This record gives sequence, structure tokens and C-alpha cells, in this order.
Amino acid sequence: MKSKILVLVTAVVFIGMGVFVIWGNDTSTTFDDRPSIEDQPTLGDETAPVSVVEFGDYKCPACKSWGETVFPLLEETYLNSSDDVSFTYINTLFHGEESELAALASESVWEENPDSFWTFHKTIFDNQPDQQNHDERWITSESLGDMAGSLENGPDAEQVVEDVENGTFADEVETDQNVVQEYDIELTPSIMVNGTLLEDPFDWEELNAEIEEALEDDS
Repeated sequence: MKSKILVLVTAVVFIGMGVFVIWGNDTSTTFDDRPSIEDQPTLGDETAPVSVVEFGDYKCPACKSWGETVFPLLEETYLNSSDDVSFTYINTLFHGEESELAALASESVWEENPDSFWTFHKTIFDNQPDQQNHDERWITSESLGDMAGSLENGPDAEQVVEDVENGTFADEVETDQNVVQEYDIELTPSIMVNGTLLEDPFDWEELNAEIEEALEDDS
């Protein structure tokens, strides 16, 4: 299903955050098929010829940084102006119970109030504590309800809490984990453009080039 293209270990250093993230992916991988994004939280048209997928974890400091640094470039360059590129977020549970709770809340909002999903998505990351306090417990059903309730025209906070505590969208979270396993995702954030898993998710030039190549292939 996949073929090895290039061996490279990438080290990313976030000096301003005091975070050192070592990307252990030693291969760039291309799959025969791109991940299905049907019913997944997606910006843009699900049928767009170029699909950018983030495998992310709400407890992951590097995912928060990616959302603050690389995603705005993707949004400005493509998502705000092109119908040919879409962006999808797939929950990847690498940080235990809190990751799962946040994923359940996000699935609830996507189902119950999709127009507010991306605002809620960003709000969770905005509430992520500084790196030195990262191990402190900060994601609970109550805190997620508070985040939902803080949004103007946002989701029903009580419904979000109920859905998290009852595991209402556990099947959707499990579907995400099946995709994570299918594509051998081992690190967050991991970024795919169609069927290609990028070596360095923070390399905007690599991401941009991969999108342009995919657009050219489609033309």
C-alpha cells in the first residue's frame, strides 16, 4: 500500500516555546489511496482534488504550534481562495484520557453544530496550558462544556458535556483511530497531502510544493 521514498530525520526546535520536538519519522511515505474524509470535520469541499489532512491531538503542544504557524499559511494561500484544496482534522489519541475526552467533544460539536466546529477546535488549543504546565490535567467534560459555552452562537454546552460523559460519539472517535492505524501514524501532528505523508509538518515549503504538485497532477 505504501512505498518508501526518502530517508530523513527532521528535528524541529520551537525556541520561543522552549519546546524541542524531534520528528522520528525516518521515511517519507506515499500510500496508494488518500485517507477517506467522509463525515470528517473538513474545511472546503470534501470532493476537492487536493485533500490536506492533519492527524492531531488536542493535548499535543506541537499540534497547537502547527495551528498557530503553518495552518494560517495554508488557510491564506489555499483554503480562503481555492475550491480545489480541502483541510480535514482527524483525532489521534496519543495522550491518554484527556485526548479522548477532547476528541469526543469535538465530534459532538461537529455533529450538533458544525458551523461552530472550527472555532471550538481552536478554542481547545487556545486553552492548552504553557508547556511547563502541560502535564497538569486541564481537559475534563466540565472544562470542555465551559469552552463550548464561551462561544458566541456556539454549541449547546450542556449537550457537549452530556455527549462526552456518555461517549455518544465513541464510534466516530474509533473510526479516527482506525484511520490512524491504517496509515501508520506515529507522531502528531502528521500532515498528509492526498496520499503523501510529509516528512516535516512544519516545513511550509514542502507542504506548499506537495499541494502544487497535486494540483498540477489534477489539471
